[in-house]
Amino acid sequence: MTMLFLSLGIFEILLILLILLFPILALVDILKSKFDGNNKLIWVLVVVFTNTIGAILYFLIGKNQKIQE
Repeated sequence: MTMLFLSLGIFEILLILLILLFPILALVDILKSKFDGNNKLIWVLVVVFTNTIGAILYFLIGKNQKIQE
């Protein structure tokens, strides 16, 4: 297991961290925000089931659907 991490370069480690952290950041933003109707539930399901692609879609499309306070 440690040999796997020794063979990874900085770029690969950053890419893995980005892939793991991006959906988490999207979920935190979704859960802290207010949406109309069931949009919050829909975005949570999209991010949970499609991970990084869902997070990218949320940051491109979903952030515009939030209710401004």
